[in-house]
Amino acid sequence: MRIGRIGVFDSGFGGLTVLRELLATLPDYDYVFLGDSARAPYGARSFEVIHDFALECIEALFGMGCPLVVLACNTATARALRTIQQRYLPVRRPDLRVLGVVRPSAEALAGLPPGAIPGVTPPAMAEGTVAVLGTAGTIASDSYRIELSHLAPRLRVVQQACPLWVPLVEAGELDGPGTDFFVHRYLDPLFAPGDPPARILLACTHYPALLPRIRAAVPGGVELISQASVMAERLADWLVRHPEMETRLSRRGTREFLTTDDPDWFSEAGGRLLGQALEARRIRILPVAYP
Repeated sequence: MRIGRIGVFDSGFGGLTVLRELLATLPDYDYVFLGDSARAPYGARSFEVIHDFALECIEALFGMGCPLVVLACNTATARALRTIQQRYLPVRRPDLRVLGVVRPSAEALAGLPPGAIPGVTPPAMAEGTVAVLGTAGTIASDSYRIELSHLAPRLRVVQQACPLWVPLVEAGELDGPGTDFFVHRYLDPLFAPGDPPARILLACTHYPALLPRIRAAVPGGVELISQASVMAERLADWLVRHPEMETRLSRRGTREFLTTDDPDWFSEAGGRLLGQALEARRIRILPVAYP
């Protein structure tokens, strides 16, 4: 069996918020991050295109020796992961694994601890209202509502697409009157008279960059859940429960950053999200010949 790095994939560079938390929680492992920035954003694309793009990038990471790939992209997870896990991997890559952000994030939103057994471990938040904020593609997929209907069927789930938040983050517009306007545009309807949410999931890995403005726009006492910390906590638990994969991961503390777009732009913009300087290089993604 191959010994290799943990691959982390996102359609852009928002997944660097996930990598930042992985480095803090699991610093000894080797990582390679791939951002498909040349074809981002994925949110408004068709199911078939998102599936093909995600599979191509996953295969690129497999080809670099990654036995485990984390999809730090809600749209790719919602639109492509299930098909890849159930149809592609068993036939083409039975010894490799791909994990996504939707299921762990839904478990956290339902109040399930890491390693919980759905149907056996009772969710801590079995009733009430929760909200999911995501891209248009993630919300249209209805993935979170479907997952939560199994995990905590008595929860009321409100979903809100925030299509302009990713462009704000990618442009570096993280504060100011314009940013506040678009933060309130999507958040204020959640707190109209009625049944406001007690928990809000930021179901896009770009959104933690706006966390200070989001927190200032929601009432006190509302819990904000960031996928970055959720994924770090739950991947650590997953590796403990899957020693057959954990022993295949190298531990030299190396990091590599790849993009399909301009590496200088990616290094500058991505470094702001990662919280440290990075040097990216550009790669070309090849098509995958598979129905």
